[in-house]
Amino acid sequence: MKRMKSVAALGLLACALTQGAWAQEPQSCKQVRFAEIGWADIAATTGVAMVLTEGLGYTPRKIMASVPIAFTGVKNKQIDVFLGYWAPSMDAVIEPFTKDNGVKVLPTPNLEGAKYTLAVPTYAAEAGLKSFQDIAKFKDQLGGKIYGIEPGNDGNLLIDKMIKGNQYALGEFRMVESSEAGMLVQVQRAVKKKEPVVFLGWAPHPMNTQFDITYLSGGDDVFGPDYGAAKVYTVVPPDYEARCANVGKLLNNLQFNVAMESQLMEKILEKEDPVKVASDWLKANPAVLDQWLAGVTTFDGQDGAAAVKKHIGL
Repeated sequence: MKRMKSVAALGLLACALTQGAWAQEPQSCKQVRFAEIGWADIAATTGVAMVLTEGLGYTPRKIMASVPIAFTGVKNKQIDVFLGYWAPSMDAVIEPFTKDNGVKVLPTPNLEGAKYTLAVPTYAAEAGLKSFQDIAKFKDQLGGKIYGIEPGNDGNLLIDKMIKGNQYALGEFRMVESSEAGMLVQVQRAVKKKEPVVFLGWAPHPMNTQFDITYLSGGDDVFGPDYGAAKVYTVVPPDYEARCANVGKLLNNLQFNVAMESQLMEKILEKEDPVKVASDWLKANPAVLDQWLAGVTTFDGQDGAAAVKKHIGL
């Protein structure tokens, strides 16, 4: 009789495991803390990840931080996920954290085909401001200013280094720090007056369709080749995948594209909630869920894709 009960118990266990009705991770994994740095593209990808993890039964939380603080938070295990490591522009910022194995960069980029360098309105390029070497020639018309975004941002650091090193004869220039939104307001003002302005530009971003802009050539030594061609990676604590394997699987599956992010960012820049924007976009584009949720379950081991589809109203 005891043997029959044991066999039955093993059978029930096997059945539960087969059906996925088995807790995959410890309770400590249930809250997933995402770093958000105030950029529309990272707000978009973080919004998507929050919708997915919430649909899977986790409790996502967003923590606003500058880029250096985001990396510090991951190292100190106060932040679980940062979806916004732009390479190569952030290489110098992340280097101290990777050097001592304080953070782990997931091997597959979550975005390819990005770019990040200085840009100008196309009418300024047509007037002769086409390269980094041309900026100094337009010093008076530019008011000696180059517009960046939030303090501590990697792009600002690169601009500051150029100015302090008098690279491209920019020693008498001043970098104006504000925010992504603040910089774009300044660009909009300049465009209305047809005045030249030099600012941080990147793709994906709706600025590429909202304004007629030209990326400056000749900045390979600062922002990297091919007009600051970039890849964006996901960063987690070194042991996170081992501790929270199911979320780790999801993060490794997450791969976006420039068109997708640009669609999301346009709504976010119109002041819509990133999580709602992400949920609406996923409901309209459910095909991506098959790739992103392959091999991923809910927190308690159930069918992940089914749970997320139900969560977003499919």
